[in-house]
Amino acid sequence: MARLDVTETFHGISFPGHLHTQDSLQQALEFQFRDTDILIVSYPKSGTTWMQEIVTLVSNKGNPHISQTIPNWTRAPWLEQYYFAAMLKASSNTPRLFTTHLPHHLLGPALQGSKARVIFVSRNPKDVAVSYYHFHKLANFLPETGSFEQFVNQFLDGTLHYGSWFDHIKGWTSQAADLNLLHITYEEMSMDLKGAIRKVSCLLQCPLLEEEVSSCMKHCSFNCMKDNRMINYSLIPDEILDHSKGCFMRKGQIGDWKNMFTKEQNQHFESVYRSKMQGCSLEFVWERQESENQST
Repeated sequence: MARLDVTETFHGISFPGHLHTQDSLQQALEFQFRDTDILIVSYPKSGTTWMQEIVTLVSNKGNPHISQTIPNWTRAPWLEQYYFAAMLKASSNTPRLFTTHLPHHLLGPALQGSKARVIFVSRNPKDVAVSYYHFHKLANFLPETGSFEQFVNQFLDGTLHYGSWFDHIKGWTSQAADLNLLHITYEEMSMDLKGAIRKVSCLLQCPLLEEEVSSCMKHCSFNCMKDNRMINYSLIPDEILDHSKGCFMRKGQIGDWKNMFTKEQNQHFESVYRSKMQGCSLEFVWERQESENQST
């Protein structure tokens, strides 16, 4: 199923037809969650792959065997993608681990009344926009980007594939009290990886010894993940991801947006951000302090 030039529009949101069909998207909305399920939720380029790795390692007490031998899209498949039903049927894993980029207003009803554990991963939107822009250059199943300024305007307007970052963030975080939800930020994983691992360990009720925590930290460090073919997407054929144009895991830095945004773009972004996030109490880390040691 190539469909590299196909866009599926579902409930007003664009999705790449290479990975989604109307049926697969609708089936996600009707999915029957079990109380033992674990669901990783994120907007694209917000730390999804990183959290898939953390959950895999925590669940296996720091043993990297599964994370080094099974692709992440197999061990933590996307609910809304076309291959999900077949993969679910073939798997007997318990607890089941899934991933989604769907917004809460679409997927929330399926989770209502469920005790499924939800890990919501967010990242400051300037870095999301930059990372997503570079990913568009690799991904032949996503539209041409145009200039960075055009891309940022689309990001702010919510017209990119997977919809509005603002709606996604506000939708999931505003419903946290009604869900068994842990919210972890990309910046938190970067600045306090051990703390993030401990939080996931607590949510999953999977206590870790100190050496097991250390093993988790080692194998989900940015450099280690970048070299792991099971998660760096180097297994994907060139006609789908053009590896000659860069790496899926590019820099992993907080504040990389400062290398892309002009002063005017930043001012415009902040103006729109303040307007759209009015009444939202979330605070993001926009850049790494020089005195901090990067843990990834």
